[in-house]
Amino acid sequence: MSNPSIAFARPSLFAVCTAGLLVLAIAMGIGRFAFTPMLPLMIRAGSTDVVTGGWLAAANYLGYLLGALTAARVPLSPQRTGLLSLAAIVLSTAAMGLVDSVAAWLLLRGIAGVASAWALVSTSVWCLSWLASLGRPSGAGVVYAGVGVGIALAGLYCWRAGAADIAADRLWLQLGLLALVGSLVVAALLPRGAAPVPAATARAADGASGWDLVICYGVLGFGYILPATFLPVLARAVVDDPSVFGAAWPVFGAAAALSTLFAGALLAGLSRRQVLAASHLLMALGCLLPVLHLSAGTVLAAALLVGGTFMVATMAGMQEAKATATGDPARALGRMTAAFAIGQMAGPVLSSVLSGATAGFAGLFAALGIGAVALLGSAAWLLRKHAQAVRQSSN
Repeated sequence: MSNPSIAFARPSLFAVCTAGLLVLAIAMGIGRFAFTPMLPLMIRAGSTDVVTGGWLAAANYLGYLLGALTAARVPLSPQRTGLLSLAAIVLSTAAMGLVDSVAAWLLLRGIAGVASAWALVSTSVWCLSWLASLGRPSGAGVVYAGVGVGIALAGLYCWRAGAADIAADRLWLQLGLLALVGSLVVAALLPRGAAPVPAATARAADGASGWDLVICYGVLGFGYILPATFLPVLARAVVDDPSVFGAAWPVFGAAAALSTLFAGALLAGLSRRQVLAASHLLMALGCLLPVLHLSAGTVLAAALLVGGTFMVATMAGMQEAKATATGDPARALGRMTAAFAIGQMAGPVLSSVLSGATAGFAGLFAALGIGAVALLGSAAWLLRKHAQAVRQSSN
């Protein structure tokens, strides 16, 4: 990404955090995950089903992968890349309400995925740099809380709209309008220049190589995406009332938002890789609970466990990748995001294949179990390598 040399006014901490929070709220809460609370409403209206929903989710994740692979090659500054991403999300979201073709939906969800990845990588680059320049790196907790805030607000909006029997096509248009309003606020607050921070020197990895971190981050994407996509569908299976099952997603988002705000204080004694391992363990439990016993309580617990860990893990992973990067940090963050995208793309595809071959939720439950096993294995690997590093440093 280009790095403009023109001097600009130093932004305030409020402007940096608010702009970063809003970009991630729009990109993730609407561009990526508005489809999650929308899916049970679309199923309820008869416009799609679980299998098709899996393929639509996979199209978004394929776009996310393409966006991760190309983010560092966009010939714009990180801030302008973010604005371009928001424009694409506004248009692709609103267009979901204007067409009724599955093929068109696949394309639109793919475009939204590309834009979401660009937004995450570009925002992580400029925002973490400005926070370091301002001497407030802990502000990252506020910025990454934007993902949970966006998920919670979009989920609440869809929850109440579903309870009011608002048609899905109208709801897509309304979400596009909300994204537009938020984008205008971002444009007004976004810092125009690059942060005056010298290139960071890479430090030693905490018990694992860079590629170990990338692979474990990819497992995180695979493990979290199944509950993240299908929790409202499972909740609907327990209570077929949008005023009830729609609550699963706002709870998920609220847990994600609060988790990053408190993570710095609660996990100060742990390394970022230990935070990743702990997140993997808790997320595995969240995947398993609905499989062991499907009820309103287990779905709620899964929403809290998965929602309360996936953004902490994302924040820790992105910070670790940027801290150990040499050269353009966008490339390091792009590799992490690409691995995450591959994992989360595999999840819905596996669910759709297994669901097409089995009856009811058997295929989805099998996929959740596979995701839990993968997360447990990744956590064990991270903890083992960390322990080896501690022993080596003490000798």
